[in-house]
Amino acid sequence: MSFSAQVKEELCRVNPGHKGCYQALCYGVLLYCNTFSGREIKIMTENRSFAQTLPRLFKRAFALNFDEVPADMDRPGKLIFRITDPEKTEQIFQTYGYSAKTPVHHINLGVLENECCRRSFMRGAFLAGGSVTDPARQYHLELVTDHYNVRGETYALLQELGFSPKQTDRSGNYITYFKQSDAISDFLTAIGAAVSAMEVISARIEKDMRNSVNRKVNCDTANVTKTVEAAMEQTEAIRKLEQAGLLEGLPEKLRQTAQMRMDNPEMSLSELASALDPPVTKSCLNHRLRKLMALAESL
Repeated sequence: MSFSAQVKEELCRVNPGHKGCYQALCYGVLLYCNTFSGREIKIMTENRSFAQTLPRLFKRAFALNFDEVPADMDRPGKLIFRITDPEKTEQIFQTYGYSAKTPVHHINLGVLENECCRRSFMRGAFLAGGSVTDPARQYHLELVTDHYNVRGETYALLQELGFSPKQTDRSGNYITYFKQSDAISDFLTAIGAAVSAMEVISARIEKDMRNSVNRKVNCDTANVTKTVEAAMEQTEAIRKLEQAGLLEGLPEKLRQTAQMRMDNPEMSLSELASALDPPVTKSCLNHRLRKLMALAESL
């Protein structure tokens, strides 16, 4: 099961509460479904949980049944629900404040005065026209409708609920979307999918931890590489001085440093400084090694 299907299954278990929330939820479904006109209402879905829940939602919201329902809810592919009876479509349109004879596809905000109804509307919109990617791969949640005005009013509703979505168009559809993990988890919580929201949060934490570990490993690798390269340069300079017969004539501290570096090419400067007898600071050791390299370069 995809993560999007999992979210919808969780949402179908949410009880809208009072009749107004049922009607608000169905309002979201209708404005984000396939066809919502005076002649026909068609809702098409591949999600079995949503398909099984739809008849109950419409019965509670409007006290009516679909004129056409899938014969087999368990068969693969798309499941189609239709209402074609003019009296039923007129009743549904009147519930939201306009007539089936001259339908206007926009959100009647008077139907969604309460915040619980607005959240129910968003839940219905997601069930009918929403999708969300697996947070383990990427963060993207979108609501897709055929109606330009609906997209703009959904955007305004989301802003009133404290969200900052983005908008785009794709193949004649109007899309409201989120690409931030925090916004997606907050939206899922708001519409009733708290368990799925926790999965988004967990995926983000896991990614952050993995990225932190990778950064540390990369940093450590870079430091090791830098240490090895510096040690190779220093060792090569000391060998050059030795071949030129100049090493024995150097001051004792420089000879001691050169011998310690030759014997311990894998050590960092801090380790090498501590290993000297007596120990010296890292700065002091670095000063001696620079002297040795400068002498080698002068040859």
